Amino acid sequence: MSAHPEIAYESFSGRRIGAMVLRYWYLLRSSWPRLLELMYWPLVQLLMWGFLQNYVGQNASFFAQAGGVFIGSVLLWDILFRGQLGFSISFLEEMYAHNLGNLMMSPLRPIEFVISLMIMSIVRLMIGMVPVSLLAIAFFDFNLYALGFALAAFFANLILTSWSIGILVSGLILRNGMGAEGLAWTIMFLLLPLACVYYPVAVLPGWLQSVAWLLPPTYVFEGMRALLINHVFRADLMVWALALNALYFAAAAGIFLVLLESARKQGSLLQTGE
Repeated sequence: MSAHPEIAYESFSGRRIGAMVLRYWYLLRSSWPRLLELMYWPLVQLLMWGFLQNYVGQNASFFAQAGGVFIGSVLLWDILFRGQLGFSISFLEEMYAHNLGNLMMSPLRPIEFVISLMIMSIVRLMIGMVPVSLLAIAFFDFNLYALGFALAAFFANLILTSWSIGILVSGLILRNGMGAEGLAWTIMFLLLPLACVYYPVAVLPGWLQSVAWLLPPTYVFEGMRALLINHVFRADLMVWALALNALYFAAAAGIFLVLLESARKQGSLLQTGE
């Protein structure tokens, strides 16, 4: 979709995506507070829940047998949360710089723009999560990487969910301006109780369990508990999560394109204030 009908775009360009990723990398690299923030909150959560798990493990036989369930939940939750936040923050960089209108009038395609944001989401996530996951091994003897193929399945489903929400939030900000910026920081916390991050779905009331099963992360966290507690990898849960993610990702991408076109017609691409 072009910014103006008279502009004839080239075919899909990896170079344009690379240029956008490089732009965001330079922004990130030039600010040590941004780099520090990527590691600060995952580290705080790791320490808080890790020491809580140590306490519970010393006083409750069930959790002593389910070693790592709290820390695993924390780390997987951060993949989901930081994945969406990394996507949204890179998008907000353009809004803060009032540069979005310029990008949309350039040869950069919307799909290339979105892919560059997805790549930066992973870059920012790795900067924050890799050091914290190594500290989890050193402090609490919990090796996330020992999950092997299961970790790859968990990661893929969580990052797809985070991208879907990031795309949707970016479209809403694009159409409604910076007044909708708060969604980028808060929307994930609406999923926290429903995705059953720290407890099984069975804890929820019956009617709310149906809602929880509509969320792909629910399958991931149930799968993690099955693996850590029962030592069983639930491939069926991962397939269901992937199917829902495919549906939601397609819907989010479609909504983003509709909101982008609406923003063009309304002229809000150049008006990024409240």
